[in-house]
Amino acid sequence: MASSLNKVMLIGNLGKDAETRQTASGTSVSSFTLATTARVKDAATGDWKDKTDWHDVVLWRGERVAQYLTKGKKVFVEGRLQKRSWEDRNGEKRYSTEVVCDSFGLMLLGGRGGPGEEGGGYRPSGQGGGYGQGGSGAAPGGGGGQPAPSREPASSPPPSQDDDDIPF
Repeated sequence: MASSLNKVMLIGNLGKDAETRQTASGTSVSSFTLATTARVKDAATGDWKDKTDWHDVVLWRGERVAQYLTKGKKVFVEGRLQKRSWEDRNGEKRYSTEVVCDSFGLMLLGGRGGPGEEGGGYRPSGQGGGYGQGGSGAAPGGGGGQPAPSREPASSPPPSQDDDDIPF
């Protein structure tokens, strides 16, 4: 079988505001850096330390969301790894590895209150599953971390659960 998979999923914080430009054909492309942090235990001291990795991200056709990609904002990025090489001004060969995604592979996390807030989120219109998305006209940041209103009347009692109804 000759199939392959090149997929990356990251959750982290933007290291700087996204920079957006247009290609010659008019397609928007934004680039930004994403920091992911892991807690690791130092073998010598036994202390817990944060280890941060930086990722270069290229977002294609994200003009509707790029204005919200500001430093410190928590985002989920799904894309593929791509390596590039070029010659710099001194004639030296340079290499870069980037995460390439389109607007469907990006979700802003956190509410309207500020970066790093959990709960709300924004998926570009046409994408389901985003937290706080009320429809195609939903504002970025969603409902600020508030759950969607229930369609049941407020006066109805919660359904009772018998042990027989639990599936495990």
